[in-house]
Order: sequence, then C-alpha cells, then structure tokens
Amino acid sequence: MPRSETRKGRGACSNPANRYATYRVEAFDDGWGSHEALEPLHRELVRDTSRSVITRNDSPDVPFHQSINPYRGCEHGCIYCFARPSHAWLGHSPGLDFETRLHWKPEAAARLREELARPGYRCQPIALGINTDGWQPIERELRISRSLLEVLCETRHPVSIVTKSALIERDIDLLAELARDGLVQVNVSLTTLDRPLARRMEPRAAAPQRRLRVIERLAAEGIPVGVLMAPVIPFLTDSELETLLDAAHAAGAREAGYILLRLPHEVAPLFDEWLAVHYPERRKRVLGRIRDSRGGRLYDSRFGQRMTGEGPFAELIAARFRKHHRALGFPGLPPLRCDRFRAPSPSGQLSLFD
Repeated sequence: MPRSETRKGRGACSNPANRYATYRVEAFDDGWGSHEALEPLHRELVRDTSRSVITRNDSPDVPFHQSINPYRGCEHGCIYCFARPSHAWLGHSPGLDFETRLHWKPEAAARLREELARPGYRCQPIALGINTDGWQPIERELRISRSLLEVLCETRHPVSIVTKSALIERDIDLLAELARDGLVQVNVSLTTLDRPLARRMEPRAAAPQRRLRVIERLAAEGIPVGVLMAPVIPFLTDSELETLLDAAHAAGAREAGYILLRLPHEVAPLFDEWLAVHYPERRKRVLGRIRDSRGGRLYDSRFGQRMTGEGPFAELIAARFRKHHRALGFPGLPPLRCDRFRAPSPSGQLSLFD
C-alpha cells in the first residue's frame, strides 16, 4: 500500500475484519492499474447505555484494581494501541473503525454516583481512561471525563489518570482541588520527541513538545504528575529512552515508567502494515527484535512478561531505564489517600448531616 493511499490523520492503514467476523473482504488488483479514491472517514458516535461504569481486574501487571473508560475507541489513532482488539467485541474493526466509530457513555457520571453510593462499596483508587484516552478530542464536546471528575471530586475519591492529550489542562481546577487532599495522580504518555514520527504513529494526539508543556503546567499547579514511556519500540523509539527521561524530569515529572511494545491480536498485522507503509526499510528489524523479546512471537500475554518482555534486548532496556532513572533522582508520586472518601446520595441530594 503506497503512502499516498493512506488516509491523512489516521494511524491504521486499513480496516480489517475482527477476529469474530464470519466473513472477510480483501482488496484485489484486477490488473487495470486503477485505484478508487479513498473516501474521507467521518466520526460516528454510538451511545453506550451500560448499567455500570467501574471495571475491576486482578492483573498483577497493573497498579490498579478499578478503572473507568468513558469512551470505547479512540480518535488519537495510535497504531500501537493495545486497546484496538477491544473494538472487536463491539462488532467493529480494530483498524480504522477503532479511530472513527466511538462509543460514549452519556450516563457515566450518574452510574458512577450510584456505584459509589452502594452500602458495600469499599474505596480504592479508580484509574480513569486507561483502555482509551478519556481526554481524546471528542471529550471537548461531550465532557464525560470532566463529569466523572466532578463526582470524584465531590466524594473525595482517589483517581489516577493516563493521557496524551493537552485537553486535560481544561480540568486543572478539579485536579488541583483533588491534589490538595492527595487524591490524584496524572501520568502523561510520551513515546518520542520526533515530531514526524509522532505524526505518523499517533496522528491525532498532542505533539510531544505539547505534552511536555502539559507536565510543566500540572506540576506548577501542584498536581502530582509522572511520565509513562509507552510503548518503547525497537529501532523506532528505543534510542530516545534517556532523552525522554531527561525531558520529562526537566518538565517536572515526579516519576517515570515504561512499557515494551505489545501487539495483541489484530494489533500485530495492523502494526506490520503500518511499518510496511511508513518504514519499510526497518520493518524486518523491528519485528525481529520484538520476536526476540517475546519468546519468538509478536506477543506474549503472560503476566510478568507482557509489559517488559524477556531476552537480551528487554534486559538492556530495563537496565538503561533503571540506571538513568536512578541518576535523575525522580522523587516518586505520593500515594493516593482513601480515608477522605464520603459516599454520595444516589439522587445527588446532600446529606442532612454533611
């Protein structure tokens, strides 16, 4: 697929069938040398009427047990996004559908209030917008993530956030209020400082330098902020590891972490196709190094391995990260507090004794 045939502003190059589909459609060259013009893709919104919004997990690889995802699908269009396969559960393609057919939860704040008000609820931190970014472009109009933050702020409930969007600056008023009571942590996702690479790899996310300004702004407002270098991609971004740590530390990040590239299910062929279009000369080396770090496969789902990989390359990345992290002296993010929580009334009415 020539680069001229890819859609501007989109990460995926195609819209393959998901793994549950009963049939597949493939392009076929009829030999006439003609190509139909690619139609522009428009955003499609689908209402999600889920009766609950808190998702729970027991994975030892993630530092949270509760999460909320205001949206399914993500306009940022990051080609490496591990969440792409989740769109298959909705009957959509993890390719271009993931970037354009977005499910949103209009009653998310009301459902959260109901769940927090249940007598058996026990407060523990909630991770907001983990599967897909809660501050992706559509949030500017729908404001679902802000409405959830308002409930969390009202109930003094601890929350952690990962985002690569500058839109989070809109909600500094709520984040600063939560920070005063030790109730919030924000991690800004940063993959590269190479703007052309970022434009191809994560086309609708904030530019890398803009994300560094987000870190500066949050830190200046007293909001605990860290950086998450995810993913680290061999032969594309791994050489920037120390540079990214330096830049994030200088901007005010208190902590840093990284994740080695993950290619579950449909992400692997989508990423392979993207490499063939944008970086064909590096394709074999990138995929070969990934296999070296994943037991000969493109993905290893085992707990303890899926985030960091194994083998010489993975060990080298881990050693480089530990050494530079230690040299910079990141102070760490303060722990989130759960003792401030006060359960809401399901109706939103204030208690007589508050």
